[in-house]
Amino acid sequence: MDVRTGAGLGRVACLALFATAALTLPLAKPVGVATAEPAARPTDAAPTVPVQPDPAGARLLGIGAGVGRMLDVAVHSAAMDSDIGLEVFPAQNDSSPAPTLYLLNGASGGNEGSTWFDQTDIADFFADKHVNIVIPVGGAGSYFTDWHDDDPVLGRQRWTTFLTRELPPIIDSAFHTTGTNAIAGISMAATSVFQLALAAPGLYRAIGSYSGCIQTSDPQGQGMVAAVVGRWGGNPINMWGPPTDPAWAANDPYVHADQLRGTTIYVATGSGLPGTLDTPDAVHGNVPKLVGQLTSGVILEAITNQCAHRLQDRLRERNIPAIFDFRPTGTHSWGYWQQDLHNSWPHFSAALN
Repeated sequence: MDVRTGAGLGRVACLALFATAALTLPLAKPVGVATAEPAARPTDAAPTVPVQPDPAGARLLGIGAGVGRMLDVAVHSAAMDSDIGLEVFPAQNDSSPAPTLYLLNGASGGNEGSTWFDQTDIADFFADKHVNIVIPVGGAGSYFTDWHDDDPVLGRQRWTTFLTRELPPIIDSAFHTTGTNAIAGISMAATSVFQLALAAPGLYRAIGSYSGCIQTSDPQGQGMVAAVVGRWGGNPINMWGPPTDPAWAANDPYVHADQLRGTTIYVATGSGLPGTLDTPDAVHGNVPKLVGQLTSGVILEAITNQCAHRLQDRLRERNIPAIFDFRPTGTHSWGYWQQDLHNSWPHFSAALN
C-alpha cells in the first residue's frame, strides 16, 4: 500500500483507514484543560532565542514524593486556568545544574497508566545520567497545541503556551537546571515536538519523534489529526479551524521545515511488521495488549513509516541534517518507543551538553 499517494485505496479510503486505526486506540477519560491568547504561529522570521516566561500567573503548586526517585509535581497553568500534574525525575546529583528532557505521552495524554513512567524503564535508564526528566500528564487528543476555541468536550487547551512559556521557567527554578532542554514524544506527540520547536525557537536543542506523522495540513494529514482529536471527543475545527483555515499550514512542521535548521532531530519508526516485541512473552501474557499491537498497532506504524519517509525526503531537499532510524519491524507500541529513547539519548546528550 502506498499511503503517500493512496494508490489502490483512493484518498477517501486512505482517510477512512487513518480514522479506523486511530479509533482503535484504548479508551481513556478526557482530561480537563483550559485559555489565554494563542502563542505566536511560526513565521519565516522566527527569533532564535528562547521564549520568555509568561507573566500571567503560572506557578508551582507543590512537589510530593512519588515512586522511587520520581516526584509528583503540580503546576498551575494560567493559560488553561487548570492544574497540571507532572512526573519528574530530578538529576541524582543536584550539586551541579543539569539539562532537562521533556517527554510527552501519546494521544491519551498519559491517562490510565499510559505514561513513560508506567510503560518504560526510564527510572533505571536515567538513574546514572545527569539530566532532569519531566513528563506532563494530560492533554488527551490535544496535539499539545493552542486551540483557537474552547471545545465542548475537551475544554480550553493552550498546551503550546504552557509547555513553552509557563512550564520551563518553573522547572528551571525548582530543579537547578542549566536552562538547556530537549523534548521527545510518541505517536500524536511525535508531531507535537516539531510544532513546539517551531513555536519556541531556541528553547529545545534537540527533538525526538517516535512513530509520528509530521505533515498535518495536506488532506491525509488533516484526516489523521481529525481522527485522533475525534477519538477523544474533540472537534478539530476548534483546534485550527476548518480545513481551509491558514492555521493548519501555519502549524505544519513539514511546511516550515527550514525553521528546524540547527536543531538536533531524531526520528524513529518501525515498519508495521510484527517484531520481537510483538509476542506473548514480550507483553508478559497480556493478550489484549498483544491483540492491539497486532491490529491497530500494525496499521498505525505502517502509516507513520510512510510519514517519516516523506519527512526525510523533505529535510534532504532543504539540506537539513537529521537522524532517521527506520526499524525493519515493529508496531505502534511502547516497547519499541523505549528502544527509540535509548537509541536517541546519545544524540540528545551531545546536544544538551
